Amino acid sequence: METERLKRINELAKKQKEVGLTDDERREQAQLRSEYLAAFRKNFEAQLENTYIVDPDGTKHKLEKKNDK
Repeated sequence: METERLKRINELAKKQKEVGLTDDERREQAQLRSEYLAAFRKNFEAQLENTYIVDPDGTKHKLEKKNDK
């Protein structure tokens, strides 16, 4: 995610604590947060796809997705 967007998220959070946000700013904040979370999840999933478990005998096993029950 772009540095400018992260700065804007932080600016809005600070303003929310200090004086509050307008309706437009709340919508912008919600949109930016959802974009940030989507990017975070995508990057984390990519990291997990390249993660292996090494057994004591030296064999490697790729992580598998856990099935939802």
